[in-house]
Amino acid sequence: MSGNGRLAGKVAIVTGGASGFGAAITTLFAQEGCNVLLCDLNEELAHTVAKPYAESKQVQVCHMDVTKEEAWTRAVKACLDNWGGIDILVNNAGTSYRNKPTLDVTEAEFDLVFKVNVKSIFWSVKTVVPQFKKQGRGGSIINISSIGAARPRPGLVYYNATKGAVSNATNGLASEFGADQIRVNDIRPLLSGTGLFESFVGVPDTPENREKFTGQVPMGRLTDPLDIAKGALFFASDDSKFVTGDSLVIDGGKSI
Repeated sequence: MSGNGRLAGKVAIVTGGASGFGAAITTLFAQEGCNVLLCDLNEELAHTVAKPYAESKQVQVCHMDVTKEEAWTRAVKACLDNWGGIDILVNNAGTSYRNKPTLDVTEAEFDLVFKVNVKSIFWSVKTVVPQFKKQGRGGSIINISSIGAARPRPGLVYYNATKGAVSNATNGLASEFGADQIRVNDIRPLLSGTGLFESFVGVPDTPENREKFTGQVPMGRLTDPLDIAKGALFFASDDSKFVTGDSLVIDGGKSI
């Protein structure tokens, strides 16, 4: 299976790979021939995603807290031990608090959203980029941001601020490491229907509320995780080998 496809023979780290966008990215990358280290806090769910590849060992599971340096060091080592290198990094793991008035956001919620969404980028660069440089063949970093990075709205002010930081860092990193042929891009999705509707929108996930939300989307639906996986595949593959510091907005026209 790993001998064919647009990512044949490549190695990727995918954080938050056990569900939602991360699971879709992991599965599509594996289908395209990539060896994937699926990193997540939920090991049980991660093993469910990896199960179809148990015989080929193409998808390996790594328990990971993306806010901890030692977890990143362990992930890099796992890639080297299993496959001898790393080619692709997908920073997908993220968190949020429930959409609510900003004055009601607690310090704990603020700290957690910045640690998971932004500090994880810091540690990923600290640990993965040196390996990219050592290998001397470049690499692709794909950060999962949000349409909120450029179009923040009330209720998720600090979550959107973390995604603004992710997208800003994406551009800076692309500029700094371009000479090393390390490409850094981000994807800005619209909300998907993966269980976070109420948290992001701030109203119960009912057919009526979904219809009201999607009525504001020109293409009339929420994001499908496969939409994001296909965008990540583009950035991971040689199809985008001269693309860096770019953002792919996948939102059905919501940002227009």
